[in-house]
Amino acid sequence: MATDSLGFEARRLLRAATAATLATQAEGQPFASLVTPATAPDGAPLLLLSSLSEHTRQLRAEPRCALLVTGTPEEANPQTAPRVTLTGLAEPVPEEEAPALKARWLARHPYAAFYADFGDFALWRIRPGGALLVAGFARAHRIRLGDLLPAPEAVAAIAATAGDIIGHVNADHADALAAIATGLLGGPAGDWRMVSVDVDGTDLAMGDTVRRLAFSGPVADPGGVRAELVRAAREGRARLG
Repeated sequence: MATDSLGFEARRLLRAATAATLATQAEGQPFASLVTPATAPDGAPLLLLSSLSEHTRQLRAEPRCALLVTGTPEEANPQTAPRVTLTGLAEPVPEEEAPALKARWLARHPYAAFYADFGDFALWRIRPGGALLVAGFARAHRIRLGDLLPAPEAVAAIAATAGDIIGHVNADHADALAAIATGLLGGPAGDWRMVSVDVDGTDLAMGDTVRRLAFSGPVADPGGVRAELVRAAREGRARLG
């Protein structure tokens, strides 16, 4: 598998995850905890953490950490599940960046809206250093940072137009979103909306239910997003008959 494909596959797992294992440490003693990640447009994991949590106190003292995300096993053996371990440095998201990134986090975890503004919660970001992708049993690949991150110019192009893309699709293509969410992604029938988009895919939501559409590959501009949505809608409609 080419290095660019490995990076995309690792990001695909990270962006689709609704839960992950965070590894921290205090005075040399490892500690693991359940967290609920999202990703920034550039793929950096985002975590909404309480200052009351053990892992948050540990990250303030030692920002080096790791995040494990696991996909669905191919068979009964759990070792056949694709998974990625990302290593990096955790940091609180600066105040000027927090609103936009918090909106992306809530797009993945809408159920958390009622407590996301509690005073003890703050948004954190893990600055990636590298990753280990295990694509299945005995298929491990180390991924350097340059291969893990998407192209910066593509990230900027999609981020600059994300609001327009989301607004247009929700206003004019509700039928396509329904076909994608139900026919392709296995979601229930209902009023689906696009809530976020990035170079690797888009998140669709109906209430607290969220489905991630991974693109066939990273896109470079809004035209690429449109092509992926057209492809996905056609496939979704075909599956629905």
